[in-house]
Amino acid sequence: MPKTYIIIPCYNEARRIGADGFVELAKLSSDANLIFVDDGSTDNTADVLRSLADKIGKNAEVLILPTNTGKGEAVRSGLCQAIDQGATQVGYIDADMATPATEVCRLINVHIDQPVDVVLGSRVALLGHRIDRSPVRHYLGRVFATAASLTLNLSVYDTQCGAKFFGVSDALKTALSDPFCSRWAFDVELIGRLNSLVGAPRIREFPLHEWQDHGGSTLSPVAMVRAFVDLLKIRRNLQKFARR
Repeated sequence: MPKTYIIIPCYNEARRIGADGFVELAKLSSDANLIFVDDGSTDNTADVLRSLADKIGKNAEVLILPTNTGKGEAVRSGLCQAIDQGATQVGYIDADMATPATEVCRLINVHIDQPVDVVLGSRVALLGHRIDRSPVRHYLGRVFATAASLTLNLSVYDTQCGAKFFGVSDALKTALSDPFCSRWAFDVELIGRLNSLVGAPRIREFPLHEWQDHGGSTLSPVAMVRAFVDLLKIRRNLQKFARR
């Protein structure tokens, strides 16, 4: 039976944390372990997370980082802790539960049931699906996804959806061994590292049936521009992983 850990990076999320959604997730996926990572928040996020973890029970814990290091490093810290605790399947989702609990469970099950290394949640506005995303973010996302696909030399529709699951392997451990060079495009960097190490990791994008943009994201327009610039750094950084 897989030992699943889900990482939730949080920075000043006291008012946005999807508490009810995480309680529902803990009930729907009772075997999964939740690690909430407080990335040096300056509000009372840490207290909110401790209270939420107490409410969920033994399958939830809080990792406090002393200073803000960026979403990528918060996720990496959580993933490394999960692997140290014996995880066989790891993933991460956003603190506002934009990907609802039922969809998170579906991603977990897809990863367990099918012979894949990585499952990516994908926000595709298909008929019958409820993908609530602002037009501006959607079109910026399409441009970024195209640039990310060129960087990775992989046809990826949605690199930035905050719901991904990975099988724990030696390649994943190596991919997580060094800090990310990008604070916001770390998803691209992680996929690229795995691709460099494995050659052709089995990656499947899974169109979500539901995704809700709750607003108030800490990803500013300036950060989005920096994420584009970071793709150039990522491309250079991936060369050393290709030699491992």
